[in-house]
Amino acid sequence: MLAEDPDIEAFRKAALTCPLPPAVELIGERWAFLILRGALNGLQHFEQFQAGLGIARNILSNRLTKMVEGGILERHADPDDRRKVVYSLSAKGEALLPVVLALRQWGEDWGHGSQDIVLADTRDGKPVRRICVQSHDGRPLALHDLMWIDRSTGAELRREDADMKKAAG
Repeated sequence: MLAEDPDIEAFRKAALTCPLPPAVELIGERWAFLILRGALNGLQHFEQFQAGLGIARNILSNRLTKMVEGGILERHADPDDRRKVVYSLSAKGEALLPVVLALRQWGEDWGHGSQDIVLADTRDGKPVRRICVQSHDGRPLALHDLMWIDRSTGAELRREDADMKKAAG
């Protein structure tokens, strides 16, 4: 019976503490990603986000508030005009750059749009390397090269072990 499968039980237990669901809750919807993309590209004012994204004011206000509360954006009075607010990326928000870039690259690779504009290094103007999963020594890794390890017990779960059990059962 599936519910008694020890691998399924281990998966369920690990899923309860997985950081992915709360991360998706915070930034996993369309407007949040587009606001994040705008902030990564220098948008700072409510009006800039609204004009650049074509988003309704109430939705933008809601998403900006959620992203400030989640620590992705910081909200400050504009030093040039105290009546305005400046939204800027926090360190937590800047750390999402590889996530946004990887999603953009995936979209280009799988036919969801391509652009002539590429992200480049300011030092030499060369495009940045593609985002990929790498080993500790820098080797690119594919899904079949990966396994999970329980930090507290050292127990390993290799993907092929799970796949072989599935095929045998």
